[in-house]
Amino acid sequence: MKRNIKRREALLYHAKPIPGKIQVIPTKKYATQRDLSLAYSPGVAEPCLEIAKEVNNVYKYTAKGNLVAVITNGTAVLGLGDIGPEASKPVMEGKALLFKIFAGIDVFDIEIDCKDIDGFVETVKNIAPTFGGINLEDIKAPESFEIERRLKEELNIPVMHDDQHGTAIISSAALLNALELAKKSIEKIKIVVSGAGSAALACANLYVLLGVRPENIVMFDKDGHLNNTRTDLSDLQKKYSSEKIYANLSEAIKGADVFLGLSAGNILSAEMLLDMANDPIVFAMANPIPEIDYDLAMATRKDIIMATGRSDHPNQVNNVLGFPYIFRGALDVRATKINEEMKMAAVRALASLAKESVPEQVNIAYGETKLNFGREYIIPKPFDPRLILIVAPAVAKAAMDSGVATNPILDWEKYEQELLDRLGSDNKMVRLLTNRAKNNPKRIVFAEADHLDVLKAAQIVLEEGIGHPILLGDKEVILELKEELGFDADVQIIDPKKPEEDARRLQYAEVYWKSRRRRGISLFDAQKWMRERNYFAAMMVNSGDADGLVTGYSRSYPSVIKPMMQLIDKAPGISLIATANMMMTNRGPMFLSDTAINPSPTAEDLAKIALMTAKTVRMFGMEPVMAMVSYSNFGSSESPNVNKVRDAVAYLHKFYPDLIVDGEIQADFALNPEMIQKKFPFSKIAGKKVNTLIFPNLESANITYKLLKELYKTDSIGPIILGMDKPVHIFQLGASVEEMVNMAAVAVVDAQEKEKRKIISSS
Repeated sequence: MKRNIKRREALLYHAKPIPGKIQVIPTKKYATQRDLSLAYSPGVAEPCLEIAKEVNNVYKYTAKGNLVAVITNGTAVLGLGDIGPEASKPVMEGKALLFKIFAGIDVFDIEIDCKDIDGFVETVKNIAPTFGGINLEDIKAPESFEIERRLKEELNIPVMHDDQHGTAIISSAALLNALELAKKSIEKIKIVVSGAGSAALACANLYVLLGVRPENIVMFDKDGHLNNTRTDLSDLQKKYSSEKIYANLSEAIKGADVFLGLSAGNILSAEMLLDMANDPIVFAMANPIPEIDYDLAMATRKDIIMATGRSDHPNQVNNVLGFPYIFRGALDVRATKINEEMKMAAVRALASLAKESVPEQVNIAYGETKLNFGREYIIPKPFDPRLILIVAPAVAKAAMDSGVATNPILDWEKYEQELLDRLGSDNKMVRLLTNRAKNNPKRIVFAEADHLDVLKAAQIVLEEGIGHPILLGDKEVILELKEELGFDADVQIIDPKKPEEDARRLQYAEVYWKSRRRRGISLFDAQKWMRERNYFAAMMVNSGDADGLVTGYSRSYPSVIKPMMQLIDKAPGISLIATANMMMTNRGPMFLSDTAINPSPTAEDLAKIALMTAKTVRMFGMEPVMAMVSYSNFGSSESPNVNKVRDAVAYLHKFYPDLIVDGEIQADFALNPEMIQKKFPFSKIAGKKVNTLIFPNLESANITYKLLKELYKTDSIGPIILGMDKPVHIFQLGASVEEMVNMAAVAVVDAQEKEKRKIISSS
């Protein structure tokens, strides 16, 4: 694992604020006695009787249709081995989390204390009526094969062992596209496989279904080549044993077109890679160390097409590209099983998606100018929002065509909208933001690093590769806190008040004084203020000694914004500074402006705020759909506060006709596309999903975002400063560590954008 995750940090993450990573929450009202009477006795009897009359009514009246069991006995936990059922539970909860955030599927994790095949199968069969599907996980081979085979035969719900089939499906999609780029026929290629466990065998089996000839697959396990003289092979392994005997991997690899590694790190040498055929395809998927180092492989062969299991290299074979969407499609048509046709549909959907034009949101997330189908992009990226829209319907259709769907989809447009709605309840935007920051990390000043939480945020920013923190504050305190946190990385620490900073402090003061000397600032004042960390930090950014800064944890917003406004210029063409908060709501990210600076903006100000906010929304890879909110709907009331919103909208409609913005409109109408369509079909936002709200004043914006944050525990990123020439961003007083990490990521992305614009303007 690339990240430097400390033992204490991992344990605290799982233990606090409540143990574990998942919970059960009600989906119905429960406030009144009437609600409880409907939820339980006596009202619950009615759905029970309906299900007793027709068992499939269980899908109508209970959560079964969206509930998957992730089941293990803990005998083959990735990287840990046979650790038992209790010890495997954190892994199963993690898998449950992925199901939920990527496909909106609810999960109960089930850990079974049973290694006997018959006992395991019987236990799963006995609890199966609870679930719409079964995901088997971390069960050792060869038992896993027999367990899955029997459960698929004996149950009438989807069952899949993801360790086998997930890797097989994703790598098969990659193989199809790699062969297309290499201009090779699948029927003629020779594949060498290092590893003969469940994943390797499942990959080989699926490759054969795609057209690879079994006799062209050469397989190795830890004891060597699988050949007909060996007596220790399972029946499944014997399918890939051969008369010909290879002494070692080096001998077998000569002339091979494909190398598939599901074994151990650094077993494929550069010399062996040179012995492969032209345009070699290498899937080195051992984690965290691939069978051959990516950089070594790329330096050795310029014609190589390579994939790994790692996120820091192109072409990551990641099971999360498959299992959430495969189960999503299977559940949505109430498939009785996951068959080969459904797996192949997933393979071809993934392969096809990699050839489509990539949304700007994905390019932004991965720091690419434009991702295009090619040697470094043969499978989609895990953050691609189209996955659920492409893979799930393909699987559902395959289930219908192969006769295993019991509830066929009739309205595919409606189904697509349902899938889109499932995307709104997680924090994909945070993952996109941090992933983008990691592609080009910047130097970010943490101006209050002598506070424990701020230092912790800086530590995470460094260890996650989001940015390069510069720590400002009392050096002795920072060093003590670093030791307490186990933050042993060598990072720059600056105490603006120390003698060693005298020269830089005087230099900054001189620059500051020259910029403000006609506005009441003396040189003495400037020298005095440079001892204050926020002034010093701002000058670090101004002078190029840092790329951005974050501050505000320990002081009020007005006191922190003041030095930023004094020292940092507005961006070219900007006459107004504002702020926006990005709220992670259950309908997706919502941008709210202006939440922190302008108390009573004019119509002109509101138009400027809207334009700057739109630019910020696009920075996050989204197209802004903006509502200028008020207590009035399109002229239903008259007052100065209403009129200024109306005037701002009129200005934007006239001079920025392509911007999707409208108002004045009440907030409930703004957030209800059907209601707008019905009442105000003429509106530019009618029938559209609004993702940006521009408020008429600071009070309404600030109150709204804080209500959302506290009442609904909605995560917030912001206030994000709009209109500054440099990346400076201010926390809310007492911000959480997570909020500070996110704001640091915003500062990095902001710095990336400003750097890009500077390059464009100078070219």
